Amino acid sequence: MARSIHARAGKKPAKPYHHGDLRRALVDEALRTIQAHGVEQLTLRAVGERLGVSRSALYRHFADKQSLLATVGAEGFRELRQAIAGAWERNGHGRVGFSAMGKAYVRFAVEHPSYYRVMFGGFIGAAAKNDRFVANAEAAFQVLVDALMEQQKAGDIRRDDPMLMARYVWALVHGAAMLFIDGQLPQPAQREALEHYLFERLYASFR
Repeated sequence: MARSIHARAGKKPAKPYHHGDLRRALVDEALRTIQAHGVEQLTLRAVGERLGVSRSALYRHFADKQSLLATVGAEGFRELRQAIAGAWERNGHGRVGFSAMGKAYVRFAVEHPSYYRVMFGGFIGAAAKNDRFVANAEAAFQVLVDALMEQQKAGDIRRDDPMLMARYVWALVHGAAMLFIDGQLPQPAQREALEHYLFERLYASFR
Protein backbone atom coordinates (compact mmCIF):
# COMPACT_ATOMS: atom_id res chain seq x y z
CA MET A 1 0.00 0.00 0.00
CA ALA A 2 0.97 3.63 -0.25
CA ARG A 3 3.92 4.55 1.89
CA SER A 4 3.56 7.24 4.53
CA ILE A 5 4.65 10.76 3.65
CA HIS A 6 5.73 13.01 6.51
CA ALA A 7 5.54 16.61 5.35
CA ARG A 8 4.27 19.53 7.41
CA ALA A 9 1.95 22.14 5.97
CA GLY A 10 3.67 25.32 4.93
CA LYS A 11 7.19 23.88 5.00
CA LYS A 12 9.40 22.87 2.14
CA PRO A 13 10.49 19.22 2.23
CA ALA A 14 14.05 18.57 3.36
CA LYS A 15 14.92 17.60 -0.18
CA PRO A 16 12.93 17.94 -3.42
CA TYR A 17 10.63 15.19 -4.54
CA HIS A 18 11.70 13.20 -7.53
CA HIS A 19 9.19 13.05 -10.36
CA GLY A 20 7.68 9.69 -9.44
CA ASP A 21 7.81 10.37 -5.70
CA LEU A 22 5.74 13.54 -5.98
CA ARG A 23 2.89 11.82 -7.80
CA ARG A 24 2.80 9.13 -5.11
CA ALA A 25 2.96 11.74 -2.37
CA LEU A 26 0.06 13.70 -3.86
CA VAL A 27 -2.14 10.61 -3.92
CA ASP A 28 -1.19 9.70 -0.35
CA GLU A 29 -1.92 13.22 0.89
CA ALA A 30 -5.26 13.20 -0.94
CA LEU A 31 -6.20 9.97 0.84
CA ARG A 32 -5.30 11.48 4.21
CA THR A 33 -7.34 14.59 3.49
CA ILE A 34 -10.37 12.56 2.43
CA GLN A 35 -10.12 10.43 5.56
CA ALA A 36 -9.91 13.46 7.83
CA HIS A 37 -12.26 15.93 6.10
CA GLY A 38 -14.20 14.18 3.34
CA VAL A 39 -13.92 14.28 -0.45
CA GLU A 40 -15.75 17.60 -0.65
CA GLN A 41 -12.97 19.37 1.26
CA LEU A 42 -10.18 18.10 -0.99
CA THR A 43 -8.49 20.68 -3.22
CA LEU A 44 -5.47 20.16 -5.41
CA ARG A 45 -3.88 23.42 -4.26
CA ALA A 46 -4.19 22.53 -0.57
CA VAL A 47 -2.66 19.10 -1.17
CA GLY A 48 0.29 20.72 -2.90
CA GLU A 49 0.70 23.31 -0.16
CA ARG A 50 0.76 20.66 2.56
CA LEU A 51 3.57 18.91 0.70
CA GLY A 52 5.42 22.17 0.10
CA VAL A 53 5.60 21.89 -3.69
CA SER A 54 5.17 24.55 -6.34
CA ARG A 55 1.98 24.85 -8.35
CA SER A 56 3.88 24.21 -11.56
CA ALA A 57 5.23 20.92 -10.18
CA LEU A 58 1.78 20.04 -8.93
CA TYR A 59 0.08 20.58 -12.28
CA ARG A 60 2.66 18.52 -14.12
CA HIS A 61 1.10 15.49 -12.44
CA PHE A 62 -2.57 16.40 -12.11
CA ALA A 63 -4.45 18.97 -14.14
CA ASP A 64 -7.20 19.35 -11.55
CA LYS A 65 -8.95 17.75 -8.59
CA GLN A 66 -10.90 15.43 -10.88
CA SER A 67 -7.77 13.91 -12.38
CA LEU A 68 -6.35 13.34 -8.89
CA LEU A 69 -9.59 11.65 -7.79
CA ALA A 70 -9.57 9.46 -10.91
CA THR A 71 -6.11 8.22 -9.95
CA VAL A 72 -7.22 7.55 -6.38
CA GLY A 73 -10.26 5.66 -7.68
CA ALA A 74 -8.22 3.60 -10.13
CA GLU A 75 -5.83 2.57 -7.36
CA GLY A 76 -8.76 1.66 -5.15
CA PHE A 77 -10.29 -0.62 -7.76
CA ARG A 78 -6.93 -2.28 -8.34
CA GLU A 79 -6.56 -2.97 -4.63
CA LEU A 80 -10.15 -4.20 -4.41
CA ARG A 81 -9.66 -6.59 -7.31
CA GLN A 82 -6.56 -8.04 -5.69
CA ALA A 83 -8.39 -8.46 -2.37
CA ILE A 84 -11.42 -10.31 -3.74
CA ALA A 85 -9.48 -12.37 -6.29
CA GLY A 86 -7.04 -13.41 -3.57
CA ALA A 87 -9.88 -14.44 -1.26
CA TRP A 88 -11.45 -16.53 -4.04
CA GLU A 89 -8.19 -18.33 -4.79
CA ARG A 90 -7.08 -18.88 -1.20
CA ASN A 91 -10.42 -20.40 -0.23
CA GLY A 92 -10.65 -22.92 -3.06
CA HIS A 93 -13.40 -21.30 -5.13
CA GLY A 94 -16.96 -22.61 -4.78
CA ARG A 95 -19.32 -21.54 -2.03
CA VAL A 96 -16.58 -21.03 0.57
CA GLY A 97 -14.49 -18.95 -1.82
CA PHE A 98 -17.51 -16.91 -2.86
CA SER A 99 -18.38 -16.05 0.73
CA ALA A 100 -14.73 -15.16 1.36
CA MET A 101 -14.83 -12.80 -1.62
CA GLY A 102 -17.80 -10.97 -0.15
CA LYS A 103 -16.15 -10.63 3.22
CA ALA A 104 -12.94 -9.39 1.57
CA TYR A 105 -14.98 -6.75 -0.26
CA VAL A 106 -16.53 -5.49 2.97
CA ARG A 107 -13.19 -5.59 4.77
CA PHE A 108 -11.60 -3.52 2.01
CA ALA A 109 -14.30 -0.85 2.37
CA VAL A 110 -13.93 -0.73 6.16
CA GLU A 111 -10.13 -0.61 6.08
CA HIS A 112 -9.87 1.85 3.17
CA PRO A 113 -12.87 4.20 3.38
CA SER A 114 -11.05 7.02 1.57
CA TYR A 115 -10.55 4.85 -1.49
CA TYR A 116 -14.06 3.45 -1.25
CA ARG A 117 -15.82 6.80 -1.06
CA VAL A 118 -13.97 8.05 -4.12
CA MET A 119 -14.63 4.83 -6.07
CA PHE A 120 -18.38 4.81 -5.48
CA GLY A 121 -19.34 8.26 -4.24
CA GLY A 122 -20.06 9.85 -7.60
CA PHE A 123 -17.34 12.46 -7.14
CA ILE A 124 -15.60 11.71 -10.44
CA GLY A 125 -17.19 13.20 -13.54
CA ALA A 126 -17.48 11.20 -16.76
CA ALA A 127 -14.75 13.23 -18.45
CA ALA A 128 -12.31 12.44 -15.64
CA LYS A 129 -12.87 8.68 -15.75
CA ASN A 130 -9.75 7.89 -17.73
CA ASP A 131 -8.88 4.56 -19.30
CA ARG A 132 -7.00 3.39 -16.21
CA PHE A 133 -9.93 4.13 -13.91
CA VAL A 134 -12.41 2.34 -16.19
CA ALA A 135 -10.13 -0.64 -16.80
CA ASN A 136 -9.51 -1.19 -13.08
CA ALA A 137 -13.19 -0.83 -12.23
CA GLU A 138 -14.19 -3.31 -14.93
CA ALA A 139 -11.47 -5.77 -13.90
CA ALA A 140 -12.69 -5.76 -10.29
CA PHE A 141 -16.28 -6.39 -11.35
CA GLN A 142 -15.19 -9.14 -13.75
CA VAL A 143 -13.71 -11.13 -10.86
CA LEU A 144 -17.23 -11.40 -9.45
CA VAL A 145 -18.77 -12.28 -12.82
CA ASP A 146 -16.16 -14.98 -13.47
CA ALA A 147 -16.72 -16.51 -10.02
CA LEU A 148 -20.45 -16.72 -10.68
CA MET A 149 -19.97 -18.27 -14.12
CA GLU A 150 -17.57 -20.88 -12.75
CA GLN A 151 -20.14 -21.91 -10.16
CA GLN A 152 -22.85 -22.03 -12.83
CA LYS A 153 -20.71 -24.37 -14.91
CA ALA A 154 -20.20 -26.62 -11.89
CA GLY A 155 -23.97 -26.75 -11.37
CA ASP A 156 -23.68 -25.14 -7.94
CA ILE A 157 -25.93 -22.15 -8.64
CA ARG A 158 -28.74 -21.29 -11.01
CA ARG A 159 -28.01 -20.20 -14.57
CA ASP A 160 -29.48 -16.71 -14.53
CA ASP A 161 -27.79 -13.87 -16.42
CA PRO A 162 -24.38 -13.68 -14.66
CA MET A 163 -24.12 -9.91 -15.18
CA LEU A 164 -27.49 -9.36 -13.51
CA MET A 165 -26.53 -11.73 -10.71
CA ALA A 166 -23.26 -9.87 -10.21
CA ARG A 167 -25.08 -6.54 -9.93
CA TYR A 168 -27.45 -8.09 -7.39
CA VAL A 169 -24.51 -9.30 -5.30
CA TRP A 170 -22.79 -5.94 -5.61
CA ALA A 171 -25.91 -4.06 -4.49
CA LEU A 172 -26.28 -6.16 -1.35
CA VAL A 173 -22.62 -6.21 -0.36
CA HIS A 174 -22.14 -2.53 -1.18
CA GLY A 175 -25.07 -1.69 1.07
CA ALA A 176 -23.54 -3.59 3.96
CA ALA A 177 -20.16 -1.96 3.35
CA MET A 178 -21.66 1.53 3.46
CA LEU A 179 -23.47 0.76 6.72
CA PHE A 180 -20.19 -0.35 8.24
CA ILE A 181 -18.00 2.54 7.11
CA ASP A 182 -20.68 5.08 8.08
CA GLY A 183 -20.74 3.63 11.59
CA GLN A 184 -24.38 2.54 11.46
CA LEU A 185 -23.50 -0.82 13.03
CA PRO A 186 -20.70 0.10 15.45
CA GLN A 187 -20.48 -3.19 17.34
CA PRO A 188 -18.29 -5.92 15.77
CA ALA A 189 -20.86 -8.54 16.78
CA GLN A 190 -23.54 -6.67 14.82
CA ARG A 191 -21.38 -6.55 11.72
CA GLU A 192 -20.40 -10.20 11.97
CA ALA A 193 -24.02 -11.28 12.42
CA LEU A 194 -25.16 -9.27 9.40
CA GLU A 195 -22.28 -10.55 7.26
CA HIS A 196 -23.03 -14.15 8.14
CA TYR A 197 -26.75 -13.81 7.49
CA LEU A 198 -26.26 -11.81 4.28
CA PHE A 199 -23.94 -14.32 2.62
CA GLU A 200 -25.94 -17.31 3.83
CA ARG A 201 -29.21 -15.94 2.41
CA LEU A 202 -27.53 -14.60 -0.71
CA TYR A 203 -26.15 -17.99 -1.63
CA ALA A 204 -29.44 -19.69 -0.84
CA SER A 205 -31.16 -17.37 -3.34
CA PHE A 206 -28.86 -18.66 -6.10
CA ARG A 207 -29.73 -22.34 -5.65
